[in-house]
Amino acid sequence: MTSEATPRLALEDDTRPAAPSATALIVVLVGTFITVLDYFIANVAIPSIQSDLHAGSTQGQMVIIGYGVAFTAGLITGGRVGDLYGRRRMFVLGMVFFALSSAACGLAPDAGALIAGRVVQGVAAALMVPQVLGIIGTVYQGAHRARAFTLYGLVIGMAGVFGQLIGGALITWNVAGASWRAIFLINIPLCVVALALVRRSVPESRAAAGSRLDMIGAALVTAALALLVFALVEGRAQGWPAWSWACLAAAAVLTAAAVRHVRRTAAAGRGPLVAPALFRSRPFSLGLAATGAYFLAMGSFFFVLALYLQFGRGMSALGSGTVFLAVGGGYFAASVFSSRFTDVVAGRIAAGPVTLAAGYVLLGLAIAHVGTGGQVLWLVLPLVVAGLGMGLTTGPLTNLVLASADPEHAASASGLLNTAQEGCAAIGVAIAGTFFFPALGHHGDYAHALDVTLAPLVVFCAVAAVLVLLTRSRAKV
Repeated sequence: MTSEATPRLALEDDTRPAAPSATALIVVLVGTFITVLDYFIANVAIPSIQSDLHAGSTQGQMVIIGYGVAFTAGLITGGRVGDLYGRRRMFVLGMVFFALSSAACGLAPDAGALIAGRVVQGVAAALMVPQVLGIIGTVYQGAHRARAFTLYGLVIGMAGVFGQLIGGALITWNVAGASWRAIFLINIPLCVVALALVRRSVPESRAAAGSRLDMIGAALVTAALALLVFALVEGRAQGWPAWSWACLAAAAVLTAAAVRHVRRTAAAGRGPLVAPALFRSRPFSLGLAATGAYFLAMGSFFFVLALYLQFGRGMSALGSGTVFLAVGGGYFAASVFSSRFTDVVAGRIAAGPVTLAAGYVLLGLAIAHVGTGGQVLWLVLPLVVAGLGMGLTTGPLTNLVLASADPEHAASASGLLNTAQEGCAAIGVAIAGTFFFPALGHHGDYAHALDVTLAPLVVFCAVAAVLVLLTRSRAKV
C-alpha cells in the first residue's frame, strides 16, 4: 500500500531550491479563481438576465452551457499549447481574452451577444487554466509544491462554494446600478492586476523544443468533448430527445478515433496531443479516474443543494449562498490541515471522499427530518462535514495526479486533470438531474428529490476512495 511511486519523486526534496516569490502563486491562482467562479456565479443571475434582455429559458440555459462546453472541450488542447509555446505566454494570452470577453458579457446588448461572449470566455479559460497547474508543477518543488497544490484546491473550493454567495450579493446590492452585469465586470480589475504582475513574478517554462501541435488530435478531442458535455447537459434538460443520443454516439466514435490517432502519432514520434506515456503511471491514471469520480459527486452537489434551498425552501440567492458558508468553513479548515503533509499517501487522501460521503449521509438524514419547512440550522453540521471531505480531497488528490507526471508534459497532464474536473462536474449535474427531477414529481417535493439524489453521489465518493487506494502510492514530492 505504500510502495514508492518513482525515483524522481522520491529523491527530490532537500536538494531543491527555495520557493519562488509568493506573488507567482497568487497571480496564477487569480486565474483559477475567476474561471471557476464564472462557472458558478452566473447560475444565480439567470432570472435577472432573462428579465433584462427579454431572453427565453433556452437562451438562459445557453449562457451557462456555452461557457461550460467551450471551457471543458478546450482544456486538453490548451494544456498542449502551453507545453509547446510557453505556459506563461499562454496564461497571459488566455487572461487577456478572458478580460475582454468579460467586458463583452458585461456590456452585452442582447442575449445573443451575451451567449457569444460566454463562449469566448470559455475558450479563454481553457487556454489559461491548464497553465496554472503546469506552472505550479514546474516552478515549485518539494514541500512548496505540495502546499501550492493544496492552495490550488482551496481556491477551487472557495470559488465554487462562494460563487453563489458572491453572485447573489452583487445582484442584491446592485453595485453601481450594474445589476447582473457586475458578475462579469468584476473580472476586469482582477485580470488587470494579475497581468501587471505576471511577467515579473512567473518564469517561463515549456516542453523540449522540436514538437508541434497535433491539429488533427486537437480537433478530434475538442469535438468529442464538446458533443459529450453538450448532449449530457442540454439533453437532460430537454428530456433526452433523439439528437442527444446521436451526439453521444458521435462523441464515442470521435473518442475512439482520437485514441487511435494519438497512439499512431506517438508511435511515429510526431508529438501527439496527449502523451500515452502519461497513462503508464499507475498513480496518474487511477488518480485521474478518482478525480473524475470525485467531481461527479462534488460538482453536482452544489447544483441540487441550490435547487433545494431556493425553490424548495424559498430562499433568495443571497440567503442560499449564506448557507453554503457552512461548506466553505469545513473546506477551509480541512485544506489548512492537509497542507501540513508534503507526502502523497493514498490512505490519507482516500479519507477525503469517505468523509464527503458521510456528510451526504448526514445531510440526507437531516433533510428527511426537516423537509422544506424545518430549521435550516439542522443542515449546518452535515454541510460542515461535507466541506471537510472536499477540503481533504481536492488539493491532495491534485498533488497525487500531477506529481506522477513527467514535468515535460506538465501542462498536458494539467489539461487532462482539468478536463476530468470540469467535465465530470458538468456530467455530474446531468446525472444528478436524472435522479432529482423525476423524484421531484408533480407535487414539487424538493426534500425527497434531494434525498434520492444524494444516494448516487455517495456511490461516486466510494468509487473515488477505492480508486485512490488502488494507486498504492507514497512519494515525497
